[in-house]
Amino acid sequence: MSLPQILFIGNWMSDLIPTRFWYVARKLGEREMLFFDSFDHWGKMRPEQIFCIDDGGEISYGEAYLKANKIANGFLDLGLKAGDHIAFLSKNSANLLLMYMGAAKVGLIPVPLNYRLAPAEWAYILNDSGAKLIYAEVEYGQAIEGIANDVPSLTIRIAEGNVAGWISYDKWWNAATDKSLERTIDDQQQLYQMYTSGTTGHPKGVVINHRSFYNNLSQYISVMVSRPGVGDVGLVVSPLYHAAAVYIASLQIQLGMTIILHREFDPVKVVADMDNRQVAFTFLVPAMIQECLVKVADIADRDWSQLKGIMYGASPIAISVLRKAMEVFECDFYQAYGLTETTAILTILDARDHEMALEGNEKLLLSAGRSLPGTQLKIADGDGQKVANGVMGEICGRGDQIMAGYWNLAEATEKTLIDGWMHTGDAGIMDDEGYVYIQDRIKDMVVSGGENIYPREVENILFSHDKIIDAAVIGVPDDKYGEALLAFVVTDDGIALPVEDIINFCRGYLGGYKVPRQIEFVKSLPRNASGKVLKKDLRQPYWNEDGRGVG
Repeated sequence: MSLPQILFIGNWMSDLIPTRFWYVARKLGEREMLFFDSFDHWGKMRPEQIFCIDDGGEISYGEAYLKANKIANGFLDLGLKAGDHIAFLSKNSANLLLMYMGAAKVGLIPVPLNYRLAPAEWAYILNDSGAKLIYAEVEYGQAIEGIANDVPSLTIRIAEGNVAGWISYDKWWNAATDKSLERTIDDQQQLYQMYTSGTTGHPKGVVINHRSFYNNLSQYISVMVSRPGVGDVGLVVSPLYHAAAVYIASLQIQLGMTIILHREFDPVKVVADMDNRQVAFTFLVPAMIQECLVKVADIADRDWSQLKGIMYGASPIAISVLRKAMEVFECDFYQAYGLTETTAILTILDARDHEMALEGNEKLLLSAGRSLPGTQLKIADGDGQKVANGVMGEICGRGDQIMAGYWNLAEATEKTLIDGWMHTGDAGIMDDEGYVYIQDRIKDMVVSGGENIYPREVENILFSHDKIIDAAVIGVPDDKYGEALLAFVVTDDGIALPVEDIINFCRGYLGGYKVPRQIEFVKSLPRNASGKVLKKDLRQPYWNEDGRGVG
């Protein structure tokens, strides 16, 4: 059986098979595995096991299975059909996770909205996707009402809480039947549509189907060393509008685990739950790891023997922080590199790689690892041809986890997917052993606290200020967020403006995490002969120290 056909290796067969053996193929007889199949399996086979614990309490797999059926039937009662887009605007909760499950059962396409964006940014995504329904927490109801007239497709609104004129979430799902639904979709059905900003600042909808998603899960499971299993506890902290969070939650469901779902990141709460609830596996972005190490004084004195693995990624990490985390937790560490367009993961720096780094090959910690099983990787020149090892080029990947394309953007899709190769826009070098070292972001993307930020979008706002004639934005090392935005600004009269005025100006047009944290006024920006700003020169003073690399 080839790797792409391997889906899940766990204790199906009524839990008679030990956790260390992994048998179940991606095909169940003649049907392909879908996003919700493992969830349904545990709902039937282990109904009493706790599925999820969130701020509102806990729900068992059996209860969650029936509720997801009610949600799916509730969607049909509203007149929705397979292929329709529906938007989610909520912080983490078991209810949000079950909305994903219910939508998948009837072929609806979730469009999760980043709750940190401005309402105008939500409106763009809602219009681009043609979302017919929005499910939102009460705190966002008024903001959605403010843009509703600008989104004609949005005819159904469901509120978690009381919003005038909206359908009550609790009344809606409770009124539906929990009858199991007939299977009407296959693994080519679109699973979700997440939006990732482009270099122009316009978000692009990434189309991921069931097949791509499940293949990427199986690829990662195959490289796990100390695998958690049925009944173990997992933790999800990243927001469920991110591909990584949906992926990690689904991974934990796939393995039959109980999920602890945090509404927002709080380092003290994370460490307490990891300790007291005996968490076996989690994903944390580097900024979260740093916060946990700094904010919890006795973290090194706790017993972490139950912890089997920590995955990290999404932004650069200081080697000193990573070494301390490895010494404190003494578990398997995995660094994942990927994009929304690759479902989640292209390369992995696995547990053995981290061990070798501690044994003396510290350079490995600057690497993004090697390709996942079933994934091809190459470093390409401008013509898409593979370059020699040690030569910088664009990182390109090919495998079953690659997106189907960008929603309604044929030209952008054609430029990104060439002969099956996903062109990441990231520049890197591959060594003779297949390890990839990311050198720079071709598209100048900055990753701050796990959020992708495109400087050109911020620069465009700065350019709109009547006193600013030139600007460039870069990411610089930040102990808390991995990277923070620094804006270089040139004013029309060469006189510095009040920094708070510039920051407040940006806040009026951008989500909070996109606002520069630092402003530096300069007389001019370095440019090459063709007039392009030399951002490499701007970055150099900030990225030469601290043993930091781009992850």
